[in-house]
Formats: sequence, C-alpha cells, structure tokens
Amino acid sequence: MSIFHIDARAALALAAATALSPSRAQTPPQPAVLAPVVIKSNHNPSLTAPTAHQAKTLIEHTPGGVELVPGTAWRETQATTIKDILGYTPGVFAQPKWGEDTRLSIRGSGLSRYYHLRGIALYQDGVPINNADGSADFQWIDPTAYAYTEVYKGANALRYGAGTLGGAINFVTPSGRTASPFQGRLDAGSFGWRRAQLSSGFADESIDGFITGSWQRQDGYRDHSAGDSLRVSGNLGWRLNGNAETRFYVTGVRIRQEIPGSVSREQALDDPRRAAPQNEANDWQRNIDGARVANRTVLVSGDSTYEFGAWLSQSHLHHPIYQYLDNVYTDYGAYTRLVNETPLAGHDNRLTLGLTWSAGKVDAENYVNAGGHHGARLSHTNDRSDNWTLHGENAFSITPDVSLITGLQYQHAQRKRADLFNGGQPTTRSGDKSYDFFNPKLGVLWQVDPGWQVFGNISRSAEPPTFGDMNFSTANDLDRLQPQRATTLEIGTRGQSGDLAWDLALYHARIRHELQCISSMWNICDQTTNLDRTIHQGIELGLQWTALRGLLVTSGQTDSLDLNLSYTFNDFHYDDDSTWGDNEIPGVPRHFLRAELLYRHPDGFYFGPNVEWVPQAYYVDNANSVKTQSYALLGLRAGWETGPYSFYLDARNLTDRRYIASVSITDQANAGSTLFEPGTGRAVFAGVQLRY
Repeated sequence: MSIFHIDARAALALAAATALSPSRAQTPPQPAVLAPVVIKSNHNPSLTAPTAHQAKTLIEHTPGGVELVPGTAWRETQATTIKDILGYTPGVFAQPKWGEDTRLSIRGSGLSRYYHLRGIALYQDGVPINNADGSADFQWIDPTAYAYTEVYKGANALRYGAGTLGGAINFVTPSGRTASPFQGRLDAGSFGWRRAQLSSGFADESIDGFITGSWQRQDGYRDHSAGDSLRVSGNLGWRLNGNAETRFYVTGVRIRQEIPGSVSREQALDDPRRAAPQNEANDWQRNIDGARVANRTVLVSGDSTYEFGAWLSQSHLHHPIYQYLDNVYTDYGAYTRLVNETPLAGHDNRLTLGLTWSAGKVDAENYVNAGGHHGARLSHTNDRSDNWTLHGENAFSITPDVSLITGLQYQHAQRKRADLFNGGQPTTRSGDKSYDFFNPKLGVLWQVDPGWQVFGNISRSAEPPTFGDMNFSTANDLDRLQPQRATTLEIGTRGQSGDLAWDLALYHARIRHELQCISSMWNICDQTTNLDRTIHQGIELGLQWTALRGLLVTSGQTDSLDLNLSYTFNDFHYDDDSTWGDNEIPGVPRHFLRAELLYRHPDGFYFGPNVEWVPQAYYVDNANSVKTQSYALLGLRAGWETGPYSFYLDARNLTDRRYIASVSITDQANAGSTLFEPGTGRAVFAGVQLRY
C-alpha cells in the first residue's frame, strides 16, 4: 500500500468540486483549518476522479447540510431508484411512482412537480445533467454505476454555482484506478423484476478507463406499469503529468416504460394494483433514447487548481399521455473553476471562483394520442434556454478552529419560445424573457473539538420558471410567472463520539413567489402559479450508532449491532395568504422516519429489520380538505459477503400494507380527485455479485 502526503490544495484538486459532510461513513471530522492530510490508497490519485475517501477530506469545509452517501449504502439492496440511494439522507423526500421514476424534493423544493424535476441541480462527476431550463429526468440515473453520491442542500451547493432552494446532487462514477477489473451482478424479485449488470476497469501509468452497463426489466406491481431499460456509461482518463489530467465521459440510455397513472384515494387504498382507466385505454408511456458526452480537465499550479469542463447531451422523448409528445432535447455547456489557497494576512484562506454557461433547445411536437400512437398534429414549438452563472466563495480561517465563509452567485437566464404551429390557429404563443439574480451567502464553521463541528449560514436562492411550468395558453405566459426567491437561515452540528455519529440541521426559509403546479383531470400540470409568501422550515437528523459489540464473537474482530436512522420534520405553510391563510402547503408528510438495525458478523454475514414510518397523513390540496393516510412499512435485509462474492436479500413491506406513496396537488380536492399514487405491496428481491 502506497502512502501519499497531500497538502490541502492537492486535496482540493483530487476532490475537484467536492465539499461534503458525514453520512454513514462514521469517521470523525478533521480540523476546519486547511491543514495537510494523509491519504492512503492502493492506486495513484486521480485529479479528475476522487475516491470517496479522498472526497471526504473536504467534508468540514462546508458550513451547512451536506452528505456523502457511499455506494455500500445501497449496493446491498435492489438499488433501482433514487430512493434506494438517498432514502436515509435526512431532508430528502424521494418516493418512487412507477418504474424508476421518482418524486424528489429537498427542503420542499419543486414540491408540486409530479413529473420531471425542478429546484435541484443534478450533476454526474461534477458536470451538469439537468436540461438547460432547470428541469431534469431521472431516467439518466443508474444506481449500479456510482461509487458514491454527494448531496448539497440549499445554498451549500454554491461550490458548483447552484443557487436553488433544494441544492444539488452529484453522482460520482468510479475511474479505472478504483474499479475492479471485473464486476458483475444478477438480481431478480417480485413483479417480474430482473436485472443484469457488468463493469470493468483498467489503469496504467497515464491512462485509465471504466465502463459499466445494466439491463433491467419488470412487469410492475400495478397494471400497465411494465418497463425495461438499458444503460451504458464509461469514462477514460489521461494523466498528462503529475499536475494535469483530463477525463472524457459517455452515457447512453434506452427506456421503455408504461405509466399506470394516479387514482382516487379510495382506489389507491382498496385496489392499488389497478391502473387509471385512461392510462390503459390510451396506452400512456414514457420512452426515451438518449446519449451524453462530457469532459473534465484539472490542472494544478502552485497554490491554484484550475478545472475546465464541457458537455453535450441529446435525447428523444416519445411520450403518449393526454397528448402524444414527440420532443427532442439538446443541451450543452461549458464551465471553469479556480481554487486558490494562498494565505491571507497570515491566515489560511481558500478562494473559489467559477463561471458556467449552459444552453439548450427543445423541438416539441404534440399530436393526438391515438391509443399510444401519433394522431393528428396539434402543435409545434421550439423552446430555447440560455444561462450564465458566475459564483465565488471564500473560506477564511479567523482562528485555527473558526472559519468565515462568504459567497455570491450571479445568474442570467433567458427563456424563449417560437410558436411554429398551433393547430391551425394563429401562432401567438411566442415570446422571450430574461432574468437576473444576485444570491449572497454568509456562513461560519466552528471546530469545537476534533470530533465535533457547529455551523450556521444565511443565504439567498432564486429559480426562474422551467418550460414545464409554462402552458403558453396565452401569449403572455412568460410575463405571468415570476421567479421564485428565498432567504434561508440554517444552523446545525455534526460529528462523532465513540460509536455514535450524528448530523443535525435546522433551517428556516422565507419564500416569495413559490412556483406551484396545480394538477388537472389527467394529473398533468394544468397551471403553474406564483404563491405570495410561504415558509419552509424543518429539522434534519441523521444518526449512526454501533449499539453493541461482541454479542457472539468477543475475540479478534467482533460482531456488532448497528443502527442507522434518518428523521425529517417538515413544516411548510402559507404566510398569511389572502386565500389560504396559514394553511399547510400540500404534498409532503410532516414527519418522515426511516431506520434500520443490522446485526453484522465478522465473517461477512448480516441481517436485520428496517422501518419507514409516516405517522401523520398529509394534505393534497391548498384548502387542506383531503389527506392521505399514515403508514408504517416493515422490511428485512440479509446478506453475506466473502472475498469476491456477495449475496443479498431485500424484503419490503412485509405486512403488505396498502399505502399512498406519492401525490399530486390541487387547490380544492374531493373524494374522487385522482391525485394518489399507490405504494408497492409486499415484495422480495435477491441478488448475487462477483468482483475481482
């Protein structure tokens, strides 16, 4: 095993765009000053592809809620959706709907969006994967392809230049220097689900590469929810010298997925497997073919680290729903970042500057949905987005234990639509609009002792509407919607003492013009409106505790009983609204808890129960008249790992509880409102993996 002594600027180069907080890793924080660190590795370090261990050297440099989720946290599960990756991350609400699609929200971001994603910036290996208008699709995500995942909540994503309410998520793939020469897994389970996945990595002195592919098929728990997917991704790195490295990335996806649709509350609880009638009759589907290429280059010179990147993606969406959507998305962009660690007035100091340009266009044609096929053409538009983002962040060590962090983001965004065909009517829905935002940030980080940190920050965020927020039923829809703005105050602590690790954050966000999507009879965003004043506040708590050691094995490496707990408290409500008063904002549970207790034997065997608990039903409408239902789901995991072989068993919802997993929202619901997405019944999944 080689040992590399790396100073703080080299650690920043290795992590390149990373600033994380502890998750399930259960390792104590290091001092907040930018002191030298020691990294042990079996491979030469990569400037463009940091390992999880290397990335964690920067955990302490963020004065707010940030999480590192290692791949081991979800690799021993079914691992098909974002919930499998982030299910134990406090503050993240992720609930699958059908197939691999998920309703995702962080701190109430994009809470009303039943489809696509808004309010969270997604990255793969530090390179954006959102559409240029800010929306995103989960079909690009392959949980089997990632070494670890980073979650930056709210303004803590400023490291990447993101300035949204929800923050950012970065999915990090292995490089050829960290991947096994061969790895493969086979999985199968309930409702006709099966998957095969293979990956391989190689490395020599200057070149390394990694490639992975997965194929998945399922019949689905509900009627009309079958789907299959094929994903391939890889990267190739070239080390020019010890201070320069470039890496190219490629991703391809092919998705075919039926959509069962939302139903009434009664049907969701009494007959959850039945699809919505119109979804079956008109063969609703979401089918995507897409490809993406990207580059990331890192140069180190003295006290400075320079990073450059670019990307291009294109996808073709065939989407028979209430209409047949035939859309081609093309997105591209480039960025540069500078990290300089020249001391300032005799104190450690780290300055980060970044500039990102992103643009994209959507060639959108809508047709009559004739039983899942093209009918008569209804409309044709070209949508274009252009964005410039400039950001800076400075971390100044006032004392060896206290750091002051200041930051500022400027964003210029433009949205333009060209109305080319409107069903024979005048093409009056063209328009364009520009937005400009300044979002400051101020934070403090205090290293109380080597294993305990306290942090706080205050920040601004802003989001322009996406094209999915605009129905363009009138010519002035661009002018009708205002950007969403928020001011957020956050305090918290993280650390480890003995066998107990914790991560606690409290936040309070005051939002102006929150974008809310109101669902129509087809459960499609019929109208997005700006709410006047709203408040999002909550508590995020993560605990990892090795409760007992030496239960059955007392000599050498002992066995243990490990608790992993994630609790989120959401208090989202209107602030003296003229229509809704102080009503709760619908769409998310007030309390959400997940916990797992695992017995681990030193021979590699583990087993234990887990629970997901929503103790209170939550509203689905602004009038606060219709609720979901409280529920508790009991699961069990077991497995065994020895050398290159591993096996897992993942049993979910053992009591076959009927529950509501996700909802859409509306102004005034009634007993027949089709806003409810049933959760999956009892299911068992198993898999084997070989790695050498």
